Amino acid sequence: MHIVADENIPLLDEFMSGFGRVTRLPGREIDASSVRHADVLLVRSVTQVSAAMLAGSSVRFVGTCTIGTDHLDLHGLAKAGICVASAPGCNARGVVEYVLSCLLAFSERTGIDWQQQVVGIIGAGQVGGRLARTLRQLGVECRLCDPPQSEQESGYVDLDTLIERADVISCHVPLTDSGRYPTRYLFDADCLARLRPGAWLINSSRGPVIDNQALKSLLERRDDLQVALDVWEHEPRVDPELASLCALATPHIAGYSLDGKLRGTEQIYQALCRFFGEKIAIRLEDIAPSQGSGELSVSAATPREWLLARALRLVYDVRDDDARFRAMLGKAESDSDIRSGFDLLRKHYPLRRENSFYRVNTDAPMERAVTTRLAAAGFKP
Repeated sequence: MHIVADENIPLLDEFMSGFGRVTRLPGREIDASSVRHADVLLVRSVTQVSAAMLAGSSVRFVGTCTIGTDHLDLHGLAKAGICVASAPGCNARGVVEYVLSCLLAFSERTGIDWQQQVVGIIGAGQVGGRLARTLRQLGVECRLCDPPQSEQESGYVDLDTLIERADVISCHVPLTDSGRYPTRYLFDADCLARLRPGAWLINSSRGPVIDNQALKSLLERRDDLQVALDVWEHEPRVDPELASLCALATPHIAGYSLDGKLRGTEQIYQALCRFFGEKIAIRLEDIAPSQGSGELSVSAATPREWLLARALRLVYDVRDDDARFRAMLGKAESDSDIRSGFDLLRKHYPLRRENSFYRVNTDAPMERAVTTRLAAAGFKP
């Protein structure tokens, strides 16, 4: 069996070599000629996979080690009889921690306590639902907007109400162009114009969920808004002018924790086993690097209201990714430089573990309320 895979998928050999030969390629270079003699194709979000691309090949299984599937022609692949698998929820925790870091950064920039803000979450699936649970456990008021979910259960608000009442809006929807609730340009010029004064807007879902040109026009007129973009229209080609207007700009790395990537590989391995009727013989905990836990030391003298923020920043600080991204954009002399720089930042992304890998230690016993908040943020007890 021949497997063609994105070179950025971790633990490929450990999980997949038992099935046959593995060929690694840059995700954006995988095309029809690359898969002509392949039986399995494994990708991440940068590879567009259509039935036409696989026509004439031996590919019977396509797995994406990501939550999203908008880069896959699901209808065409199903019609061609090709099995498709994704990894729902694999990087949800990483995205939640990205959003928390954005909130900390915005709080510092504006002097507004992020824990007193009303957070509106659009999309209550794997990521949005987990973000809501985490924030509510931390005492933050949340409003959820998810039209498909609202047809099944109560507790949701519509988009207009969310825009009107939320101080913070975080987007966690798939990119869709059809159906009753398309999300492309969900935030068009009209929606963007209705953002509350001083609103914070975070998009870590898909770039075209927000009309980027309309957003740029808005930010040129309103300096009261705080915007964090991790995803962009036409990426890896990024509009440097829009990036310069954002408070935080990052290269589609919100869910790029090592833990999330590894979970994605494991989920696709399990799906491949099921497809071929093979026994699941490999477990992530048996082969993952750096198993165990890390220790974070924070002085007990740290004011209790700062301790959570200190711990979160020791694990992940979005401002580091923002700085690297802006440095790349500042050196780029062409669109080609931006495209290659965008991909290189992702390919050589620094090791990042999730909060659950760490235990927070202080030089004196912590109050129960503090340990409860740390646990709510995902830290080991």
